[in-house]
Amino acid sequence: MKNSALLLLALACTQPAAPPPSAPATESAAPASPRIIFPDGHAVTVEIAADEDTRTQGLMFRDRLAEDRGMIFFFPQTGEYPFWMKNTLIPLDMIWIDDARRVAHVAQDVPPCKADPCPSYPPNAQARYVLEVAAGVAAKHHLKDGDTLRFEGMEHVIVR
Repeated sequence: MKNSALLLLALACTQPAAPPPSAPATESAAPASPRIIFPDGHAVTVEIAADEDTRTQGLMFRDRLAEDRGMIFFFPQTGEYPFWMKNTLIPLDMIWIDDARRVAHVAQDVPPCKADPCPSYPPNAQARYVLEVAAGVAAKHHLKDGDTLRFEGMEHVIVR
């Protein structure tokens, strides 16, 4: 009986074991998808084109693009980068963006190229990035030259 009382006393005085720790935050928190936030708060989840092959392929052969999706083209240095729509099946808005992440030029509702030679769309402005989104997105969100865009999840992009 004395041993039982001691055992009960020992159990009463001990605190319950803490639950096992969950996975560290770096394992449990999925990395945020890269995205660009417009001045009105609209977020566009982007694919990144940071090397020559990916920039050349772009959004070719896609038959649709959701309003909250796009592709961001990173260039190694600031320059004037004309774009074209060869093998692009859907109309797009093209948004040239400078080093400070301000809109330098917007080409709205650029049609797919139906026959060679495909026209080129120059920005007539210096840019470091070009964002392609579905046609109509720039107008719907009132994007204009000088607007500042926020880049998220692209801090470690290596541009080649």
